[in-house]
Amino acid sequence: MNDQRRPGTRDPYAGPGASRSLKKPPESISRAESTGPARILVTRNHDVIRRWAEQRGARPATMPGSEYDGRLGVLRFDFPGYGGAVLRAVGWDEWFATFDARRLTFRYQERRADGGTSNFNRLEQSHREDW
Repeated sequence: MNDQRRPGTRDPYAGPGASRSLKKPPESISRAESTGPARILVTRNHDVIRRWAEQRGARPATMPGSEYDGRLGVLRFDFPGYGGAVLRAVGWDEWFATFDARRLTFRYQERRADGGTSNFNRLEQSHREDW
């Protein structure tokens, strides 16, 4: 049996119980892209993002000089012991306003494969209409 699929025939973000009929998932849902302790999750939920960052001691930040037309440029998290000298701290409200305005999604990992806490995260442009 041929296991290849035609492009666009499968929703890569749909997990068990996901419905294609939902126009917008409830804000509390994070979508899992794999299973196991090292699974990658995707969300737009501000509470989930903030809780994830704060559990790791990370603060919202931006790259100095990346601002454009008075708005934040590159969004980052400033983790203790990493890059703080080159990042500029910003408030959560400003960080989330930029996140929403750009229609970004937060891709993150709770645990590494070895079970330790993971700091993996990535902000990506959402190409989905239902997010």
